[in-house]
Amino acid sequence: MNNQDKELLKEINDSFNEESESYNIRKNGKSIARKVNDYINIVTKEDKSGIDVYVKENTLFGIVHIPVIITESGLTDVVYNDFHIGKNANVIIFAGCGIHNDEHKDSEHDGIHRFYLESGAKVKYVEKHYGEGKGSGKKVLNPTTEIYMKDHSSMTMDSVQIKGVDDTVRITKAELEDNTTLEISEKIRTTGNETAKTEFNVNLNGENASVHVTSRSVAEGSSYQEFISNITGNTKCYAHVECDAIIKENGKVKAIPEIYAKNIDANLIHEAAIGKIAGEQLKKLMTLGLNESEAEEVIIKGFLK
Repeated sequence: MNNQDKELLKEINDSFNEESESYNIRKNGKSIARKVNDYINIVTKEDKSGIDVYVKENTLFGIVHIPVIITESGLTDVVYNDFHIGKNANVIIFAGCGIHNDEHKDSEHDGIHRFYLESGAKVKYVEKHYGEGKGSGKKVLNPTTEIYMKDHSSMTMDSVQIKGVDDTVRITKAELEDNTTLEISEKIRTTGNETAKTEFNVNLNGENASVHVTSRSVAEGSSYQEFISNITGNTKCYAHVECDAIIKENGKVKAIPEIYAKNIDANLIHEAAIGKIAGEQLKKLMTLGLNESEAEEVIIKGFLK
């Protein structure tokens, strides 16, 4: 990797270094570095582009990094990554993609990630997306995440779109069995003419399954965002979905909630709030010597923290 590659990688995964215990680095559609150990194995797929990550059962505090960087203009990279998390394993997975595009052709990464959690498995999944470059070519990122959870497993998913992504469609699907817990936190910031669509489809199939989805977004300039959530409770279960958005200038945000209770003991909640920054917040910060623009930025960073 050259210095530009390293800086791009740092934007999406500042915890990575060559001493990290396991990783697979993908650049411009090819794997360029890999490291495995006795309890985390990474295998290249034979039938399509991508990898299989195997975490052995009873693994404690395993860590794996799978970042993607794209510096080639005009490239469309599609990758299929499957994660097989063994019984009672505990692992943190750092993913994400950074695109640098200085040319006029569009660069795109479509990552399809599938998680298979065995009984009692615990996963923390951290995903960051970032775009940069002076060219007119777009930076496009379309992540798809599929989650299949067996009894007593749990997963936390932190997804962040930092800045610079022109277009994105973000899809998350999940199937939850008995006594499972899924927590998803999403943060998105769009500017200019950028667009972002995010969609959650969660089926609570097992008793005492629960999901909590929190989406916070900021739409600036003339950007557009769309949030869709479809939560289905098929038995005694719990779901809480929160969608909070700040709009500035000509930004637009649409929230489309759907909750479907198919059982008398399904407890499903959806909350949505969209609006501009409160004037009282701005005034309070401006009394500290900040101008209006600086005060807005402080509020936005705190909102997306």
